[in-house]
Amino acid sequence: MEWFNWAYKLLKEIGLGHISAIYINLVINLITIAIIAYIIDKLTKRALILGFIILARKTKTSFDDFLVKNRTSKFVAHLIPLLFIYKTVPIALKDFTYWEYIFSKGITTFIILISLWITRSVLNALKDYLKIQPEYNDKPIDSYIQVVMIILWIFGITAIILLLFNIEIEKLLATFGAISAIVILIFKDTILGLVASIQVTVNDIVRIGDWITIEKFGADGDVIEINLATVKVRNFDNTTTTIPTYSLISDSFRNWRGMVNSGGRRIKRHILIKANSVRFVHKDEIADMKKIQLISSYIEHRQADIDKYNSQTGADKSLSINGRNLTNLGLFRKYINSYIETHPGVNKEMTIMCRHLQPTEKGIPIEIYVFTSDKRWVNHEYIMADIFDHIIASVAYFDLEIFELPSGKGYIDA
Repeated sequence: MEWFNWAYKLLKEIGLGHISAIYINLVINLITIAIIAYIIDKLTKRALILGFIILARKTKTSFDDFLVKNRTSKFVAHLIPLLFIYKTVPIALKDFTYWEYIFSKGITTFIILISLWITRSVLNALKDYLKIQPEYNDKPIDSYIQVVMIILWIFGITAIILLLFNIEIEKLLATFGAISAIVILIFKDTILGLVASIQVTVNDIVRIGDWITIEKFGADGDVIEINLATVKVRNFDNTTTTIPTYSLISDSFRNWRGMVNSGGRRIKRHILIKANSVRFVHKDEIADMKKIQLISSYIEHRQADIDKYNSQTGADKSLSINGRNLTNLGLFRKYINSYIETHPGVNKEMTIMCRHLQPTEKGIPIEIYVFTSDKRWVNHEYIMADIFDHIIASVAYFDLEIFELPSGKGYIDA
C-alpha cells in the first residue's frame, strides 16, 4: 500500500540512502500501527463495556450482567486491535520476509490465547448464571466448566505448538504418547478429579448443599463447592475443610441428604439401668403404679391377663418367680414408649421403639429409637434433651437405678 511508503519516499527525496530509508520507514510504520492499535483498543473497550452495561440494564435476563462482571467485553476489545495488527503489520514487513514469518506466528498465538480467555469469561458468566437457577444450584457446575476449559486449553496449546514449530499433528501425538507416563504423573490429581467429578455427577453421590461427614478429613458440614480437584465443606463451627474430589469415590463418607429429605431426624440413644435394680412388681405396688396415667390402662389389662394365666396354670404365687409377673423394667419400657408416642416433637409416622440392648458390665442398655419431626439441628437437640430429661427423672418412680461410674468422692463415702 502506498500509505506505508510515504516516509520512505520523503526520506529518499531529502537524499537518504535506500537501506536507511527502508529501516526508518519500517520503524515509523510500526510505531504508527502500535499507536493506532492502542487507540482502537481503548475506544473499542469503552464502547463494548458501555454497550454491555446498557444491554444488561435493558434485558430481563441476568446472564449479560454476569458477562459484564466477568469482563467479557474487555477481552473481546483486545481481540479487535490484534486483528488490526494481524492484517496491517505484514504489509509493513513485506520487505522483511523472515520477520513477517515470525510476526505472523506470534500474533496468531496471541489471538488463540485471547480467544481462550474470551471463552473462559463466557463460561464463567454461564456458571454464575446457572448457580442462581433453582434447578442447577445443587449441581457441580464448576467441575463441568473446568472440564470444558481443560479440553479447550489442550486444543489451544496443541494448535500453538503445531503453529510455532511446524510439527505435524501425527508426530506431536506420537510425542505425547511417549511422555504419557510423565504427563499422567504430573496431572494425577487432575485426572483423578476429572474421573471422580464425572462419577459424582452421574451417580448423584454428592450435591452442593448436602450435609456430609468425612471423619478422615475432619469434615462435618455443608458442601459449598465441588470442582475438578477439590470439594469445599463448610463445617458447623464455620471452618472450611477442603478435600480431594476423588476421596468421594475412594473413601467412605456419610451423606445426610436422605435424612434431610425424609420426614424426621433420628434419635438413637440409650440409658444404662443397673441390673440389680430390676425386679418383679409386688401386688401391693400395683395400685400405686396405676396412678401413672400413661400406663394405668396397660397395667389394668396386663395384670388381668397375668392373673388369668396364673390361675389357669395353678402357679404357686408364694414365690414371685412362679408364673407370669410384671417387672419394674418392663413397665418402665412401656412408659417410655407411651411417653414418646404422645410427645409433640416426635414424628408419629416413623419408627417409635424402646428396646433392650445386650447387657454389659455397666448395666442393661435401654435404647430409645425415634425420629423428631423437626430436622433442624438446634431444635432436634432440644427435643432429644427434653425426652431424656423426662426419662431420667422418671427412673426413680419405677424403683430403678441408672448406672454411673463412681467418682473419687463416691469411693471415699463407700
